[in-house]
Amino acid sequence: MKTVGFNNPLYILPFDHRGSFQKKMFGWTGTLTPNQTAQIAATKEVIYDAFVAALENGAPKDKAGILVDEQFGAAILFDAAAQGYTTCCPAEKSGQDEFDFEYGEQFAEHIETFHPTFCKVLVRYNPEGDRALNERQRARLWRLSEYLHNRSQSMFMFELLVPAEDAQLARLNSDKKKYDLELRPGLMVEAIRQLQDGGVEPDVWKIEGLESRQHCENVVAAARRGGRNKVGCIILGRGEDDQKVHEWLATASHVPGFIGFAVGRTSFWEPLVRYRANEITREEAVNQIAERYREFVSIFEEQACAA
Repeated sequence: MKTVGFNNPLYILPFDHRGSFQKKMFGWTGTLTPNQTAQIAATKEVIYDAFVAALENGAPKDKAGILVDEQFGAAILFDAAAQGYTTCCPAEKSGQDEFDFEYGEQFAEHIETFHPTFCKVLVRYNPEGDRALNERQRARLWRLSEYLHNRSQSMFMFELLVPAEDAQLARLNSDKKKYDLELRPGLMVEAIRQLQDGGVEPDVWKIEGLESRQHCENVVAAARRGGRNKVGCIILGRGEDDQKVHEWLATASHVPGFIGFAVGRTSFWEPLVRYRANEITREEAVNQIAERYREFVSIFEEQACAA
């Protein structure tokens, strides 16, 4: 079994969005035609080209990486691996409240087709939520964790979302911002503990933004408890605006154990929408996405150095 953990700097440009990308960017529902699939894949090539451009303009290759899906990004994954870039590929079905494998019992075959640096899962897990649901998720995630640590060269990246339960929101008069500030940080810590106790052992936790240094420190303490000293955490963007993402990056960068970020929609959404509306050229979209990604790298590195 491999040693659990990854604690080198890690700056991810994620564009593994599938269902949400298809519906919100293109307005398509249901089964896609080959032509529609090709159009989405071509749009994701714009993001990949922006990533490459960012590296050519100074973003550190040894710290940078992409997260893209097999459905629309298989060619990107193969090319990125050939170029020696850090790659991440999702294993979960898109858009489901309950985690399950995108490719069912063939999940391992799909992982090994691409040999990504990280196999990533997005999981909605509230420790005070439905017990049976959480148990089912833990059982599937344990299978993946065991496979990755014992039989694969890919590491395990876990994107943890803790959606509010109705009863939790009711206690806060349905104030979602108050939930994010007061309840979610503690629930995230408890979720990490429950998952670890269930044998789920990520190398990197992908974490929703936190408002305070103390909350970040609490998450790292949970991720690294019990001798898991090399496990890293990265902050995700959650589609927030630039200012909020800047704040989250600055807060997390000061905390040992937070090794980087994964900011996707905030980097690419607006330029892609404008490109598809013929308001800007493809080259301009590439340059704008590249500049946003490089900006997030700079913020994290500058704040980390100042800590």
